[in-house]
Amino acid sequence: MKKILTYFTRLELAIWAFSVTVIVTSYLVFDRESYLTLLASLVGITAILLSAKGNPIGQALMVVFSFSYGAISYSFAYYGEMITYLGMSGPMALLALISWLRNPYKGKRSEVRVSKIGRVEMPLMWLGTVAVTVAFYLILRYFDTANLLPSTLSVATSFLAVYLTFRRSPYFALAYAVNDVVLIVMWVLASMEEIRYVSVVGCFLAFLANDLYCFISWLRLRRRQAQEA
Repeated sequence: MKKILTYFTRLELAIWAFSVTVIVTSYLVFDRESYLTLLASLVGITAILLSAKGNPIGQALMVVFSFSYGAISYSFAYYGEMITYLGMSGPMALLALISWLRNPYKGKRSEVRVSKIGRVEMPLMWLGTVAVTVAFYLILRYFDTANLLPSTLSVATSFLAVYLTFRRSPYFALAYAVNDVVLIVMWVLASMEEIRYVSVVGCFLAFLANDLYCFISWLRLRRRQAQEA
């Protein structure tokens, strides 16, 4: 327990505790039935905190979150989210985990070596994002996905986020933050039809705050590693 408390800063522990409070409170007030939603939210928030430290365990937990969230999305016919997380985010998180384990910083398994996207790779990344977005739009329209346009936008931001995570770029956290905003809108729309989904809104509000901190943390991580090099 002492090692955990010393591993994280007071600010990180405070952010995590606040996030857990938001998630649990929204669950108790609006849901009280879907234990999977509560579990997935707590796993996800912990995954982001560990990822902010550059710790590969964060990506291992993200794999668990992806499959749990896919099941939650299926319950409201958000097939885009289900397909995205089960077919893309989950497998990509697994690949990211392998990438992070293979690229430790100075041999430290608890910290990944920060990388960057090159000029040649950048346009290819955006081209891939567009291609995936168009393909998923057609698939989601075929399956009559609820809230089609925001669901498609979620696919685009999710693909960008998981790709940047795999490439160990600090901007993966910023992409996830944009994805959080999209998901907040989507689940607000869902909660207008079924109130229990407000708990999912609370989850992604907490995710947004944590992803923004994760981005700042990775910028510091990149600067420190550059200075030590």
